[in-house]
Amino acid sequence: MLSCHEGIVKLLLGLKEVNPDSSSYSGRTPLLWAAENGHDVIVKIMLERKDVNPNAPETTYGRTPLLLAAKNGHEGIVKILLERKNVNPDIPDTGYGQTPLSFAAYKGYDAIVKILLERKDVNPDIPDTQYGQTPLSWAAEYGHVK
Repeated sequence: MLSCHEGIVKLLLGLKEVNPDSSSYSGRTPLLWAAENGHDVIVKIMLERKDVNPNAPETTYGRTPLLLAAKNGHEGIVKILLERKNVNPDIPDTGYGQTPLSFAAYKGYDAIVKILLERKDVNPDIPDTQYGQTPLSWAAEYGHVK
């Protein structure tokens, strides 16, 4: 059974005049909001639409849905997004140059790190542009050894 919000999302997406990639003041699309806040069912509903761009970054820091899900520890959403071949797992944000893997390593989300590393197109050695740290150096600095 869908929650109220999930039902509303489905109802709105069923309307021809609704743009599923519309963005708010910060350039955040509905998919970005759902991914950041851990709404996995809504992410799935959004991704059913072919006109939803799963790589669309927000305009403030250039963070993608995958990056926000990884940064906030939403393992299920990371899995859902990575099931799509057109999701680029190595897009860094524009604020700090951190990738989804970098954020997951920094935060100590070992399950998300493992999921990301299963993708062949993830580069595990990309340094961020702010500090020049790789995912390994972030994990080592904060004591994440798993």
